[in-house]
This record gives sequence, structure tokens and C-alpha cells, in this order.
Amino acid sequence: MSIIINDLTVTYKNKVTAIDHASLEIPQGVFGLLGENGAGKTTLMRVLTTILAPTGGEVSVNGIRYCEKNFEEIQKRIGYLPQEIDLYPGLTVQECLEYMGDLAGVPKIECRNRIRYYLERTGLTAHRKKKMRQLSGGMKRRAGLIQALLNDPEILIVDEPTTGLDPEERIRIRNLLVDFSEGRTVLFSTHVVEDLAATCSRLAVMKKGRFLFSGRMKELLKEAEGCVWICETCDENTARDLEKKYRISSKQFVDGGLQMRIIFWEEGGCLPPSHFLLSMLLARPFRDGQL
Repeated sequence: MSIIINDLTVTYKNKVTAIDHASLEIPQGVFGLLGENGAGKTTLMRVLTTILAPTGGEVSVNGIRYCEKNFEEIQKRIGYLPQEIDLYPGLTVQECLEYMGDLAGVPKIECRNRIRYYLERTGLTAHRKKKMRQLSGGMKRRAGLIQALLNDPEILIVDEPTTGLDPEERIRIRNLLVDFSEGRTVLFSTHVVEDLAATCSRLAVMKKGRFLFSGRMKELLKEAEGCVWICETCDENTARDLEKKYRISSKQFVDGGLQMRIIFWEEGGCLPPSHFLLSMLLARPFRDGQL
């Protein structure tokens, strides 16, 4: 099961190009889509779920070409968690999920068994009788993920699934996605690097509608080795000089003074955008601004 994207372009009516002649192959397993807000991730997912028609290019899933006559067949194969979701606020969690399962054509007994299983996996069992409007943002995300899983899709597309979740919940959801990916394709979009590092072996990095990188996580990490540094300095002048000279991804006060995470790339003094997103994962120490 794979998704093939060839020379895809999406231009909105306001002449903004959200996806710019992008090509990509998404194989079986958990595939990460990494990029800052506005990179085009959500637009791509809306195309893959047949919600949005592209301006140009071609998309196919397991050899089935995206066109109107094939949309119904494609939709049956896909589960989707959008970035924004508001599921029937007047229904309880249990009622809402049973209704969504019925809409997806899942037999009632099978649907209830799946709901029971996924409520347990997502930590929502104790909240199944609450109205949807009573749930926190993180709980709504987890309920939304369950509805995407109910039809046992061959392809699961999830847009920012860990938004609003605490660390323990994020780990639970990541593990669920990895388990579900066996024999399937899971496209996992996020701007949280740690989530992808914990779940994906392959990923694509997106910026302004184009793919800056596509390949294995270890390949991208290898390219960024030695380019991210941590400096601790107690000298304010040194800190100011470093901020002028390099790109700083984070800084905080520590016992020894100020700790700064610095992006440095030999060829131009600054890492390419795809590598900058990895700055929270890779770092080497140095002191007093001596690179």
C-alpha cells in the first residue's frame, strides 16, 4: 500500500499556491510530514482525502488514480483526523462514535468492540458518557482519532494528532499509531520533531508547498550532525555577539549563566530550513562562543 504524488499543484482562488509542483512517494508504515505552520501540510492531506481537488498533477493510491469516478472507492480505504474537528457536541462520546461508525458502514457489534478497544488505548474509557462539548481540546483530539480508526482503514491520515495532549497522552497516541501501521500506511503530520523521531522511519520535510527532503529519518539526522551546538556563557557581550552571528533556536537561564542552542552550517553559517527543524534533537556542547 503506497501513495504516489506526481507534480502536484494546488492554487487557491486568491492566487496563493499552497503546493508547488510537489512529487513524493509515501510507503507502507508510519510516514512523517514535517513542516512549520503554513508549509502546505494540511492542503496536501485535504487532497489525499479527496476533500480538495488539485490544480494540477496526479495522485494515486495503490494504483488507483485520484479522479471523481474513483473517489468513493478511495474514501473507503482512508481514515482521516483533520486539524480542526467538532463532533456532534450534544452527543456523548459513546453515542458520537457509534454514530460515526454507522455512517462509515461498520457493523454495530464490530463497531462497539472497536470503540471499546480504542477508548481503552486512548485513555477515554472513563469519559465515554460525557457530552462531546464537555471534553477538553486534547480529549476531542483523541475522540477524533478514534472515529478515524473505526472503519479499519488501509490508509490513516492524521493532522497534528498530539496537539493539546500532555506528555503521557502523546506517548500513548504515538504507540497506537505505530501499532496500527502494521500492514498499513499512516501519514502523520506535525511540527513537533520529537513525535516524528519516536514513530517514523521515513519522513518528508515541507516548506512553502515544496518538499525540501524526503527519505529516512536517520539520513536527515546524519546530515545535521555537528551543525547544532549548545553554548553556556555567563558573558552578556558574548551572548549578544552569538545572536547577531548565528541562528538561535532556543535559550534559557541556567546555573552557569545563559544556555543557547545555536544552528551552524559550514557552507553558509546557517542550516537549511529542513535541518533547522531538527535543532531540538541534535546538539554538541561548547563554551564561551568558541565554535
